[in-house]
Amino acid sequence: MSSLPDNARPVRDEDNFDVAAVAAWLTEHAGITGIPEVRQFAGGASNLTYLLRYPDRDLVLRRPPAGTKPKSGHDMVREYRIQSLLAPVYPHVPKMIGLCTDPSLLGSDFYVMERVEGTIVRPGSTSADLGLTPEKTRELCLRVIDLLIELHGVDTEASGLVELSHGSGYVARQVEGWTKRFAAVRTDNVPDFARVTKWLADNQPADVASRVIHGDFKLDNIVLGDDLTPRAVLDWELATVGDPLMDLGSTLAYWVQADDDPTMLATKLQPTDLPGMLTRREIVEYYRERTGLPIGNWSFYEVFGVFRLAVIAQQIYYRFHHGQTTNPMFENFWMIVGYLDARCNELIDKAEGK
Repeated sequence: MSSLPDNARPVRDEDNFDVAAVAAWLTEHAGITGIPEVRQFAGGASNLTYLLRYPDRDLVLRRPPAGTKPKSGHDMVREYRIQSLLAPVYPHVPKMIGLCTDPSLLGSDFYVMERVEGTIVRPGSTSADLGLTPEKTRELCLRVIDLLIELHGVDTEASGLVELSHGSGYVARQVEGWTKRFAAVRTDNVPDFARVTKWLADNQPADVASRVIHGDFKLDNIVLGDDLTPRAVLDWELATVGDPLMDLGSTLAYWVQADDDPTMLATKLQPTDLPGMLTRREIVEYYRERTGLPIGNWSFYEVFGVFRLAVIAQQIYYRFHHGQTTNPMFENFWMIVGYLDARCNELIDKAEGK
């Protein structure tokens, strides 16, 4: 049995569940016997994720948080089905063990999957921690972007994932949808994003393609093997079929680079500023060369990605603000939302030549 993952902690009181009931369900539906040791992964800020440690294997349980949740989010049935459909055509998803839709067990749907053992890169990781030279860092970076490109090349018809598609107009639906989500969770200590949402509505391009997209593709959702080869992509909650450039824009909203401002560097969620990492512009160019897709007005995708990140942060903060979670890591998310509004406006000014 491997050592415990470094971010697997004792379960918070508010996030406890009936372990014996889950163990009995796993015995009945998957033939897995015994009562597991349970730890909670500290990294996730959306759904709750737990390590179920058995003597001979590790499993992972995913379930929604308590409190107000967007209707389109935290859908365990959907997340389970997406990974099940992807497995034959995109071999970078964990093996699904079982899906439970009986609310009497945990009060919500949940699913269980195999834990993929490996390294997940954390925000404070250094080149020395990872054993990376600048050359190896660049190689890792390209492998990660290739994973996204590979996903965007999945045949939606053959995989059955075409069922997620709502047809053309994906960009317009995203702008409208995320604008409404922000309005629903805005608190009085964050900006209204009025200029940002109007600019996005006025400058949205037509869809460039319809592809399988992840929706939250970033380094800390990727499990790396011993040689830092990507082994699995995690967290498929937001996956769908849509415009792949919107997915790339969302990915690069998290991509902090070495010459960014001090606030952005201080709030980074992944060490994308290490020597050898590609810049956001270099990634866009690499993606364009590999896919042949027309990039067009990249500023739109960049602003949208940052705005969307702000909405996600605000959705999480809203639950803390209203006492639906007491997790202290969410207490200052409103400050991040304010910073992301300023960043959106800075990018708009640049796009307008100001």
